[in-house]
Amino acid sequence: MTTEPEVPAYRPPTLTDVAKLAGVSVATASKAINGRGEVRTTTRVRVLEAAELLSFAPNALARGLLSGRTGTVGLLTSDLEGRFSIPILMGAEDASGAGQVSVFLCDARGDAIREKHHVQALLSRRVDGLMVVGSRTDPRPPLAGNIPVPVVYVYAPSADPADISITVDNVGGGRLAIEHLLACGRRNIAHITGEAGFQAARDRAEGATAMLAAAGLRMVGDRPYFGSWDESWGRAAAHMVVEQHPEVDAIFCGSDQIARGVLETLRDFGRDVPRTISVIGFDNWEAIAADSRPRLTSIDMNLKHLGAVAGQRLFAAIDGAAASSEEFPGRVVMRESTLPVG
Repeated sequence: MTTEPEVPAYRPPTLTDVAKLAGVSVATASKAINGRGEVRTTTRVRVLEAAELLSFAPNALARGLLSGRTGTVGLLTSDLEGRFSIPILMGAEDASGAGQVSVFLCDARGDAIREKHHVQALLSRRVDGLMVVGSRTDPRPPLAGNIPVPVVYVYAPSADPADISITVDNVGGGRLAIEHLLACGRRNIAHITGEAGFQAARDRAEGATAMLAAAGLRMVGDRPYFGSWDESWGRAAAHMVVEQHPEVDAIFCGSDQIARGVLETLRDFGRDVPRTISVIGFDNWEAIAADSRPRLTSIDMNLKHLGAVAGQRLFAAIDGAAASSEEFPGRVVMRESTLPVG
């Protein structure tokens, strides 16, 4: 092997440079670096030493042509704010291993035509697989057309049960919230949530109702208070609940935004949170939950873990392994808005 590398400073080293330094053909250098073909151990060591000396990094496209893979996946989202897609993306990247897989992020903005365009663009880049992240938990139509790579749907399941969908257990999340409030000694519990047209709102209400029934209780007002997902609805609904049902001692909110509005109204009424009334939210959105007054207890959907599992299932499918749909539970993140009675 030549002892000194002869690579001009103005360009990165090439496979030809490695072969020249190792004293072998380019074909032999390629086989040694990629672990393909029969190469004597001493020759392989010589080539790898030359590559290390030159700080040679194999071209990703060239590796892809050899392996049939590009080391890239597409993540298609309709989540404009990134509340769901960003933690899911972080989890997926963690699952891929540092530097092993690159992710192309595309925002379809909830538009079917834009989504189709993004899918075609991603496939033209020869991505190895696709992750599709919804902005709500309602089942969505599967991607249109013949998709030649594995697809995993995250947060929002595919309407086709044959597809791989990784989702959150929202019914279980509703149960967790009520179970926590009951453990705090609360018995007169109201539920203020978002639009009834959202599967997430219906599922969380279903879980809450079932948990109360199991404890021999009914919701304050005998129903969930469906409305919208924002603070203004939280303020208005809390005003109505407290005026009509002054006995209320806990409120389960379908989102952290609703919960912050509820907390504001309870302060206006002079209700002491958490001593006389407890409040729990849903989403564990740090920007709201950690800065609320008091800080908000919330149900965390573990979206980063969801993304990691989705990434693992996608990479397994890319490798030809079978994968199936899975649903994962949330967890209670306790802060100051809920405390045990007494």
